[in-house]
Amino acid sequence: MLGRSLMASTKLMHSGRFFRNLWRKSHIRAWLANCGDKSQAILLAVAKPANESGMATRGQPRSRPASMPLYRQDPLSNQQFANDQRVPQRHRQVLTLADRRVPLVYRINKRARRIILRFDHGEGHIVVVLPRRATVEQGRRFALLNKGWISERLDLLPEPVPFRPGRYIPFMGVMHRIRHLPQARGLVWQADDEIQVAGRAEHVTRRIEDWLKREARREIERRARAKAELIGKRITGITIRDPKSRWGSCSPRGKLSFSWRLILAPRHVIDYVVAHEVAHLKELNHGPRFWKLTAELTRDVEGARDWLNRHGATLHRYGLEPV
Repeated sequence: MLGRSLMASTKLMHSGRFFRNLWRKSHIRAWLANCGDKSQAILLAVAKPANESGMATRGQPRSRPASMPLYRQDPLSNQQFANDQRVPQRHRQVLTLADRRVPLVYRINKRARRIILRFDHGEGHIVVVLPRRATVEQGRRFALLNKGWISERLDLLPEPVPFRPGRYIPFMGVMHRIRHLPQARGLVWQADDEIQVAGRAEHVTRRIEDWLKREARREIERRARAKAELIGKRITGITIRDPKSRWGSCSPRGKLSFSWRLILAPRHVIDYVVAHEVAHLKELNHGPRFWKLTAELTRDVEGARDWLNRHGATLHRYGLEPV
């Protein structure tokens, strides 16, 4: 039995990454417990670095210096973090900086090699990216050590504009005042330079956002289908979302996706983004023929691009609650 186990161990030694992935599975550890000391010694030799300097041989992971305790130790050799709870995929806390309360969102990235801080301009919170074996407490300590960096990023944020009565928000590039009419019938509608909302006060924010999304779909879909017909292409679907890094996208299968926040931008900007994505139905690239086609589908390519570069980021502040 031991001889067969040793033969199996020898084969596993040549499997490289395959074995290291299996090593973390519980049934492999249970198998080791029944194989005897010799086979276990062989298998453990495969999993650890070839020398004490931390240099990894081919197919083996590098060891992390002791001064960077970002990962838990292997429970077979060290119990330092044995009582720590595993980090959930999405966990929230609040960090207090002077008179500000900053939301911290923890996320696990299995490919991360260290703790990373990212600032989400759209949501106004700090994202703490954790390696697979890091804990929430380690992430919080790292954020506290970098309070200066966080404060600098917060200072660069434009003031949030929540969807509340009395606030001004752009609609197709024109500023409108939000007016609450609790006794009126209906939901939300535009009247002159106002966006009027009926119903109870606690529903105002949600109703305005829902209305803006419906208006975005109506306006974008109308323009997109008309432009697609001009170039003889068919749109297989249109989705309206709230991405943080792009205004629109086009899939090879003819599905278009747009940010609902485009409804806040001027009309020529909406028209350009729609034309840009519709042009991708025919030219799925950014070559000269693509830009020529885009210019045929909309009037002011350069002006719209310049507006987005200057003011696009500010559209993400509307609907946000103050930090």
